[in-house]
Amino acid sequence: MEIIKKKENNVLKVALVGRLDTNTSPKLEQAVKEDEDGVDKIYLDLKDLDYISSAGLRIVLVLHKAMTQKKGNLVVQHPKDEVMEVFDMTGFSSFLNIED
Repeated sequence: MEIIKKKENNVLKVALVGRLDTNTSPKLEQAVKEDEDGVDKIYLDLKDLDYISSAGLRIVLVLHKAMTQKKGNLVVQHPKDEVMEVFDMTGFSSFLNIED
């Protein structure tokens, strides 16, 4: 998986390419932790994410909770149909801020 990050003031933009699974989710967690200080909004661009496993869902949940505790916001952008289906089946789509 490739992670492309860009931090501007209090906004962190993270684009994911490939698969978010057991092997790659720690990489995403570490990448966000490196830049999360002072951030109150995270954009997670999933347009190039082909697959998300339960380990990937856990990281998305951790990010959502962290932003909620800071009174910030996690915005999930452009999920592919396959990823959106996982969000729907697991109930994540009921609480995540998802933008097409």
